[in-house]
Amino acid sequence: MNIGPLELRAYGIMIALGVIASVWLAGKRYEERGHDGERMATIAMWSVPAGVVGARIYHVITDNQRFRGNWGEALKVWEGGLGVWGGVAAGVLTAIWLMRRRGWDVPDGLDAAAPAIPLAQAIGRVGNWFNQELFGGPTSLPWALEIDEAHRPTQYLDEPTFHPTFLYESVWNLAVVAAIIWVVPRLLTNLRRGYLLAAYVLLYTIGRLWIELVRIDTASEIFGVRVNVFTSIILGSGAAFVLWLGTRGGQGDDEQAGPDVSMTNV
Repeated sequence: MNIGPLELRAYGIMIALGVIASVWLAGKRYEERGHDGERMATIAMWSVPAGVVGARIYHVITDNQRFRGNWGEALKVWEGGLGVWGGVAAGVLTAIWLMRRRGWDVPDGLDAAAPAIPLAQAIGRVGNWFNQELFGGPTSLPWALEIDEAHRPTQYLDEPTFHPTFLYESVWNLAVVAAIIWVVPRLLTNLRRGYLLAAYVLLYTIGRLWIELVRIDTASEIFGVRVNVFTSIILGSGAAFVLWLGTRGGQGDDEQAGPDVSMTNV
């Protein structure tokens, strides 16, 4: 879509909408914890660009076979190709750096952002539909996605419909948002402040693991298994351990989560 000389791409628009929604949610949660919610917008001004760069670097590294001989393509972010974990790592580290530099509450900031990250992912994943990418194997299910022949893998040129794995991931991310807001605080009542982010990593990797096994797009592999499968297993296991550590210390720990987690809170 063009507005004068400006070309707008649906992929970028969905990412932008995801960022806006996540900043709103994180700001609301940070404010409910007794802080200035506007600080989340300030953090986003730093962490979002860092996240995009980190996500692209991760994608280029893990799917480098797509760029060999034509590394200029690595700069075309608008055509798709962002690695979640590179973006999360760069964005979170930048946010922590900024909060510490300005003396803002880091644990509450991480807890506020925990459901905001998968919310951004859920909305951003819709951009893959416009690019006709990141779909799964052929299927005739009622919700199957029709892919143009130009975007089908050569071995599936005769197959018109495929699993919309980006949609599966989007729905899963929304479930993760709900779980972090309403379920985890009630199951882990002694979870210390700042550890909800580990719950996001654990829950997201569970969904990403089976979604990776359905996807058929070209990806780097180790022993015939997609790299992101190993990544999900490793990060999910690490997150489970960190989440367990976050429950140590009990209600008397001064790092214990103190905010109200009533059903009205998001």
